[in-house]
Amino acid sequence: MAVDMSLEQLKNYMGSSPRPADFDEYWARGLAELDQQSLEYELVPAEFHSPVAQCYHLYFTGIGGARIHCKLVQPTDAALHPAGPGLVMFHGYACDSGDWFDKIGYAAHGFTVLAMDCRGQGGWSEDALTVKGSTIRGHFIRGIDDPDPDKLYFRNVFLDTVQTARILMSLEGVDPERIAAHGLSQGGALTVACAALEPRVKIAVPVYPFLSDYKQASQLDPTNSAYEELVYYFRFFDPHHQREDEIFGKLGYIDIQNLAPRIQADVLWVTGLADIICPPSTQFAAYNKITSPKEMLLYHEYGHEYLPALSDRTLQKLMQLNL
Repeated sequence: MAVDMSLEQLKNYMGSSPRPADFDEYWARGLAELDQQSLEYELVPAEFHSPVAQCYHLYFTGIGGARIHCKLVQPTDAALHPAGPGLVMFHGYACDSGDWFDKIGYAAHGFTVLAMDCRGQGGWSEDALTVKGSTIRGHFIRGIDDPDPDKLYFRNVFLDTVQTARILMSLEGVDPERIAAHGLSQGGALTVACAALEPRVKIAVPVYPFLSDYKQASQLDPTNSAYEELVYYFRFFDPHHQREDEIFGKLGYIDIQNLAPRIQADVLWVTGLADIICPPSTQFAAYNKITSPKEMLLYHEYGHEYLPALSDRTLQKLMQLNL
């Protein structure tokens, strides 16, 4: 039950949005800037307590001086055992890093979990970015009118995911060779970006990822999808689409389908074929470009919603880090 293409078409679809000619240089420059960032962090004990895990608020300084907040959950007895696996978690659009409870199960299985709040969204992370032009609504348009493509909002968020993973790797009790990334929707996109930009990530489980193949998304009833801010942007600032090529070209820097070929991790990609929020074709555009070991878990009659047994399947995949 595919909402935009047949399954056979999806398996061969390689996207329609452009890849900027200087894409590799763009991200090399971003990573070089990130290399100058300190991995120092501040820990604040959480008000939430569990007999199986230690819970902390972790703060670090990200690109542009923004103060980034994460939830850190560690196995209580981690210090008594050899270094264990680590998991970075990313949340959905305009949400936050979630409850402590949904990370406790991973800690009970030996994982140290670091869940990042995206800057300027529903959590406690700051957005220190100053850009020219208007955002209208939503985040992926933020910075699109600034002459400097380094001012794109998601450029900084993608780099935050890498810094989060690197901090996790540096923690006592964490084996830096056993790191995984996981998230849904926007969190799925950030999982892809993190695995693409930090090659030490070993397993990635993105679930119906956002932020892919913007041009294709704009042609699939975007007012009813996560890509609606494209509609508002063109309505208010370019109703004749005279700048269409420029806009989609700049969005190409933060399009996960262009980052996907860099992934070296083992990928379990989860997609609902009835997804109208992040249409399947936009997801397959990225998935089909992954060259590392990968598997697509399809939910044929499901959309952008609760997927039965997904948490169990995710844990089974992540436990491969213990093999």
